[in-house]
Amino acid sequence: MELGSFVKNKRYLAGWYGYFALADTPTPFLRLDDSLRRRLRMCLWKQWKLPKIKLKRLISLEVPKEKAYEWGNSRKKWRISNSPVLNKTLNLKSWRNKKLKSLVYRYNHFRHT
Repeated sequence: MELGSFVKNKRYLAGWYGYFALADTPTPFLRLDDSLRRRLRMCLWKQWKLPKIKLKRLISLEVPKEKAYEWGNSRKKWRISNSPVLNKTLNLKSWRNKKLKSLVYRYNHFRHT
């Protein structure tokens, strides 16, 4: 995913949770965090476009070749974005490595300071 889109998302989300962190409601942050990560997984899936690129990227994410071939040949973007394969490989840790922080993390940070 392009760095520019991450920067835009980070700025937008920083303002959003800065405003709404005053409320004592962690559940909407959990739900929004989950749906945001799912949307980002779908965007990555769309960017990979060709099945051979999907296969290569899944293998680079340490998915076994059989599963990578099985899932890489699917064209169902929204359904795949919530698949066990992408959920395990593009999890919260992988998004943190790409400098995208969790909404729940930010919410807890604002609530405790």
